[in-house]
This record gives sequence, structure tokens and C-alpha cells, in this order.
Amino acid sequence: MKRHFSFLLLGSFIALITLFQFACKHEIPVPSCAAIGFAVTATQTPATLNQPNGTITATATGGSGFQYSLNGGPFQDTGFFSGLEAFRTYNVVGRNSAGCTDTVVIQVESYNPCQGVTVTVNLSKTDASPNQSNGSITATATGGTGFTYSLNGGPFQSSGLFSNLAAGTYTVAAKSAAGCIGTAQITIGTNNPCAGVTVVVTTTTVQPTAGQSNGSITATATGGTGFTYSINNGAFQASGTFSNLAAGNYTITAKNSNGCTGVTTVALGSTNPCTGVTVTVTATTVNPTTGQSNGSITATATGGTGFTYSLNNGAFQASGTFNNLAAGTYTVTAKNANGCLGTTQVTLTATNPCNSVNIVISTSVVNTTPCVTPANNGSITVTASGSTGFTYNINGGAYQASNVFANLNAANYIIGVKDANGCTKTQTTTVSVIPSGPLFAQVRNLISTRCNGSGCHIGNGNNAAGYNFDSDCSIVSKWADINHTSVLFTNGWKKMPKSPQALFTTAEKTIFTNWVNAGHRYSD
Repeated sequence: MKRHFSFLLLGSFIALITLFQFACKHEIPVPSCAAIGFAVTATQTPATLNQPNGTITATATGGSGFQYSLNGGPFQDTGFFSGLEAFRTYNVVGRNSAGCTDTVVIQVESYNPCQGVTVTVNLSKTDASPNQSNGSITATATGGTGFTYSLNGGPFQSSGLFSNLAAGTYTVAAKSAAGCIGTAQITIGTNNPCAGVTVVVTTTTVQPTAGQSNGSITATATGGTGFTYSINNGAFQASGTFSNLAAGNYTITAKNSNGCTGVTTVALGSTNPCTGVTVTVTATTVNPTTGQSNGSITATATGGTGFTYSLNNGAFQASGTFNNLAAGTYTVTAKNANGCLGTTQVTLTATNPCNSVNIVISTSVVNTTPCVTPANNGSITVTASGSTGFTYNINGGAYQASNVFANLNAANYIIGVKDANGCTKTQTTTVSVIPSGPLFAQVRNLISTRCNGSGCHIGNGNNAAGYNFDSDCSIVSKWADINHTSVLFTNGWKKMPKSPQALFTTAEKTIFTNWVNAGHRYSD
């Protein structure tokens, strides 16, 4: 039994050797790439607008040991390619361990995360004290998540609180995690700590001896706290007592911790010419523009004659007009010929030059034309009205004097306009892809319906001899080859469509010829 089994093994071995020798002698062919059905397919993930973060994933079937190459680069074991730009066409080549190759042409699309998104910025404020930078703005935003905030074009920060601000107009921008931006403006005014406050000064006196300077005045005040006192517009002091005074008329001023003042006139050793006299000061104002010192106060007084005027305890002048003033609170004092005084406080508030401005934006768009160089051939021309001195920006970039933005891909763009006063307006404008021209559309339709068989370079990415007419731009670039094979029947060129499909009719050839004569472009 063992001997019989050994003979069986020996016979099988001899048969295998004989079969191998026969195969070598007669050159039995290895199965072809077509026979094993080797093919490559690919999918793409769109890139975010203006960012190189698209991807392509390629998959091969038919065989084993697959490798992949992108745009002629080195082969790699994975079919995943990342960091890709939008609106670019990529060639993916796959091969197996037997050396079979296949090519897929694919374009990475673009994704605009801000399309259809409106970022709304809500602002609240705390006004600043006069001549101080203690105002603040608090910003919140809706229309996204992960917001950061910028003040007047400065760096973005995670907090929506901006502190230590002077009176003026500010622009706050909010940017979501997706990069979508919204803006809003707000004006910080000036708090008047003296509004509704009346400082009343009362005095007691010690009359001087005739010919001596031994009189005194002691002043007290109501209408606030932290009072300091001044005599005859001198330096303020904590004490309300002024000693070593001779006979004469004296002006006592009391100032509280908020800067609110009250005055009274005191006569020592003589008749007080101001007894029973009330000097009333009225003022008209011109508010300054935000950030500028172009305001003014014009004061008039009643209760005497020969008035002179002082601003914030400065020198008296004959005119009641004070120019070149910034936003803030001012004390105007009027003095008549007898030295009787009256005061009033005036607050100048910065005006926002944008409150009465309505900027209107209109745009003229040149949409992108496929299959030409460069591919980003769209443009936007901006026209603005409602003000003067316009500059322009796109997608939150730097402002420029030119109103034309060229070399644009098909996408949504945020157009910004700023006038000479810094007033801004934004508007979203879309650059699209132009539709194909009527002559090209006829050619595309003819190729799609008549050249969809084997070897006709169309249908599911069929790529024969380097041609793939599933792509419009491939048809445009191969126009001469199409003309040779389908219309002219040039010697040495294969006639298309291939048998058993019928060749193009005279009428169908005319469709090609008309397109070629017109310039063989996508837009014809």
C-alpha cells in the first residue's frame, strides 16, 4: 500500500514537470490587463473657499499591489491625496503589481462655508467721562459659532469686550469659526456728570480793618462731594478759607470731585455791586465730528453790561465764541463790567458722520469662462453712491482705490466700500460660471449621443489613447483631433464614430465645422 502511494506522488510530479515544459515551449500567454478588468475610480471632497484643503480618494480594482500617483508625482500605496486647491483638474494614475495602469481625471470643487450665512453683530456701550478714555463696547454675534471680535480693523480676540475707549465712533467686526464676517458701528458719547447738578456756594466773612489785609472769607458748598475752592480764578485748594484779604470784591469758585462748579462774589469792606444782580449765561453749540476738534460754543449773557467770557476758568476775552473744541464738558463764565459772574456748563457730543450716510453698492460681474487660461478669469466691478472718496475691499481684505477685482474663481464674495469719513457698507456678490455657447452645446450633445460606444472616449470616464470627452474642456482642447477624425477624415487618423456605429452625417459634420470656424471655444 505504501509503495502504491509513492508511485502516485511520483506520477503527479512528473505530470507537473511535463505541463511546465509544454507551457514554456508553446508560450502560453499571461492574462492581459483587460482580462483581469483593472480600473481606477476616484471621488473628491470640495475645498473650502480660497483654501487648499480639498481631497481626492482613488480606488483600484482588478489585481493586487495597487499604487497611485497624482499629476505625475511618485507612486504611493494609498489612494488618498489631500491639501488640494479648488477648480483645478487632477490626473490620478493607478497601477497594480502586474504593471497595469489606468488614469482618472477629476476636478476638486469649492465649498463656500459663508454662502447663505448672515452674521449679525449686536453692540452695547458705556459712554466715556469728559476727556477720559473709560468707555466700553460689548459685542455679541449670531449666525455661527466660535466667534472672535475685532475693533476698528485691529486683531481679532475671543472676548467681545473692548474697554478704555474715548468718545468716538467705532466699527466692530465678528468672525465665526467658519470665517464668516459681520460688522456694526456704534458711537460712544460723553457722560455729563454735572447734568442736573447745581453747586451752591455760601460764605462767611471777616471784614478787614481799614487799610489792612486782615479780612477773610470762608466758603462751603453743596451739590456734590470732595470740594476744592479757588479765589479770583487762582489755584484750587482743599480748604474753603482764604485769609489776609484787603477790602475789595472777590470771586469764590467751588468745584466738586466730578468737576462741577459753582461761583459766588463776595465784597469785603465795601458795597457789593453784585448784590441783587443775576448774570445769566446762555450758549449755542456746534458739536464736533467724531475724533476731531471742530466744535464750538457761543455764549451770551444778561444781567449787566461790558461782558467778557472765560472757558474752563481760562483768561477772559471780549468774544463769547470758543472754537476748535473736541467732545467734552465745558464751563463758560461771563463777567460784567462790575465783576459780577454767571456760569453755565455745556456738553459737546461727537457726531457720527455716518448717521446720515446711505451708501448704495452696485456691481457688474464678469462670470468665469471654462476651458481658457487662466481658469480664474471672473471679475467684479464695484460702483458706490451716497457719499464720496470711496475705497473698496473684497472678503474683508485691505481697502484699495481701484473698484475692480479680477482673477476671480466662481464663488460668493463679500464686497466692502468705505467713504472718506470711514463709513462702510458691505454686499455679497456671486461670480458664476457662464453657460456654454450654442455652437459648443450642439457639439457636446452630438458627441454625447453619437460617440458613447466603445473607443469613443466618453461614458463613465472612458479614457482611450489619452482622450476623455466626458470633460467639456477635453473637447475644447482636442478640437483639431475631433475635426481630423470626424469631419475631414484625414489620412492616418481613425474615423469616428467607430464601427459598427455609423459615421457622422453631412448635417452632423456641419455642426462641428460651424463650431470650429467660430473659434472652437466653450463660449461659442
